[in-house]
Amino acid sequence: MKYINIIIFFIFIFSGSFAQNTVGTPEQLKQFFKTKTLVVLEEDPFNESNIQLKTAVQKNWKLTEFEIITVEDYEKKKKNPAFSFLTIDKVYFEGDKAASKYNFLCIALGGNYKNDSEMPQLCTVPLSYADADESTFSYKIATMLNFLQNHLLLTSKNQELKSSNIIDYYQQNLSELKNKVLYVTKDELELQVNTDDKFRKTYPYKFKIVTRDEIEEAIDNNNPDVVFLHKVGPGNKNQKARCWIILMGAADAKLYFFDYHKIDDNHPDALLESELKKIVNTK
Repeated sequence: MKYINIIIFFIFIFSGSFAQNTVGTPEQLKQFFKTKTLVVLEEDPFNESNIQLKTAVQKNWKLTEFEIITVEDYEKKKKNPAFSFLTIDKVYFEGDKAASKYNFLCIALGGNYKNDSEMPQLCTVPLSYADADESTFSYKIATMLNFLQNHLLLTSKNQELKSSNIIDYYQQNLSELKNKVLYVTKDELELQVNTDDKFRKTYPYKFKIVTRDEIEEAIDNNNPDVVFLHKVGPGNKNQKARCWIILMGAADAKLYFFDYHKIDDNHPDALLESELKKIVNTK
């Protein structure tokens, strides 16, 4: 597994500096579609993330020729520009006092770069806190993979989309929530919105507080009516880490919302009431 040290990343720019532009340039995207994508898996037959990623790629990967390889193979081939690499990386942030680590699904270009962090990242998607139980997120890997593919196609065909405006493009999808059912789990909601009555006071559209099994079922059944909450954070470890809030379509991996907050005494590792208001009020 690679370790990547970055200041700010993903496909959106927030305030402050950033280390890598993860909306590829036209030249990088053109190069990507000529590559063979090498899917890097750890040699652990019981690693659920590996199993889910391998299955998802074999079933859903459409963009390039691909091959499953080991971490050892990756080290030998990463400097070859004929390859792109699909990986689950450990990511941490410069300046974070907690030095927390997260799992991200990443697509990067090979080439003669000084280190892994300098390899062009074309898209990165938060999967989980590094020490999270795999059962809490691995079933979403296929959805994240499909989003990654959608994003690469979108940005390759629309060169006007860049890190500076891609968030505005995706946020246009929020207007469609009124025709969807939002699935959330109780343990991922702030106290102020963690019951049907409390949630309804802020969120005027259809929703359902569900189990993870119900979200997995909606994904497996390609339910076109369901948008689900994908929260990435440390859970009950009470760490001063980051919490990502992502809304995605169960059937099409459409991105509706992406944001994060720093966890502290007033901002728990959960979907906040203030974030729910932002989801409703953003046009």
